[in-house]
Amino acid sequence: MPTYVSLASFTEQGVKEYAQTADRAEDTRQTARQLGGEVRHTYWTLGQYDVVLVADFPDDEAATAFALAVSSRGFLRTTTMRAFDDDEIRGVTGKLG
Repeated sequence: MPTYVSLASFTEQGVKEYAQTADRAEDTRQTARQLGGEVRHTYWTLGQYDVVLVADFPDDEAATAFALAVSSRGFLRTTTMRAFDDDEIRGVTGKLG
């Protein structure tokens, strides 16, 4: 299953309700499961982003639906990137000859 990395920043609402962030992470994992995915790691971070999330989804559409669902709750704004492991990038570069 493809892997996606999301970099998230708290919105003003997310900062105001910081105490529930771990509980919201469980809701986020449930949302991923409903879309056929799995959150592998959630990290709260210092710096430009407040949360880094690593998840697997069956396709880009499911990953996009997940990002929209999470962002629509109003606590986070996300930037999501498709990530490639060693074997996947070998497949990509192998197409070049």
